[in-house]
Amino acid sequence: MADPKEKEPKQAGQADPGATPQGQEPMAADLAPAAAPAAPKPKQKDKQKGKKPAEGQKPAPAEPEGPPPEPAPPPRLHEYYAQKVRPKLAQQFDLKNPHEIPKLVKIVLNVGMGDAPKNPKGLEAAVAELAAITGQQPVVTRAKKAIANFNLREGMAVGCSVTLRGARMYEFLDRFISIAVPRMRDFRGLPADSFDGRGNYTVGIKEQMIFPEIDYDKVEKIHGMDITLVTTAGRDDTAQALLRELGMPFRGESPVAVN
Repeated sequence: MADPKEKEPKQAGQADPGATPQGQEPMAADLAPAAAPAAPKPKQKDKQKGKKPAEGQKPAPAEPEGPPPEPAPPPRLHEYYAQKVRPKLAQQFDLKNPHEIPKLVKIVLNVGMGDAPKNPKGLEAAVAELAAITGQQPVVTRAKKAIANFNLREGMAVGCSVTLRGARMYEFLDRFISIAVPRMRDFRGLPADSFDGRGNYTVGIKEQMIFPEIDYDKVEKIHGMDITLVTTAGRDDTAQALLRELGMPFRGESPVAVN
């Protein structure tokens, strides 16, 4: 006997859930059996070293764009010494060996502040002024031993100093001779007897106001300084001749014009 459900006609517009839609072919994924679960992918290897800096390390500085900066020109006084002063000194003292010709080694500027323990701000101002004059950060000098009469303890700050060499030395000497020295009050020339017997010359300055780098409105206290020019002369006469040819205005002499 036939099943009555098979004889019942399907209603119009009712779609068979298992039938493929018209106009479309059955996909291979529908015809293929259910695929097995995909295997886990292997972990990727660590990134190559060098691409990113490790944690805690600073990245490499980026290279500046454009052409490299041009080197600074040599100091004017150094060129004058090499071209004119050296041959003249060799002829004057009959020096055959070029290493015997005297030359500048360094310039030392020293500022002593006796009230530095009581007035630390004055010492800070002196350090800032000396840095502006020389273009180099000074070093704070400290007491080497204790002196009870001056209430001084070992290691206490008592001043500051700076040592100039090379191009900065010649630049400072050029500005000191041509600009600062003529601004001294009642200036009649530098003393010619301030050599130490070994070719080194020391001159004392009473006011730091002679340097144009000092601002009058910001000066808290007027103080002096000692300037020592160290040479390789070994004798006072050759050292004096060297400084005279560089334009140092000694007392009772007409200074040499440096061109």
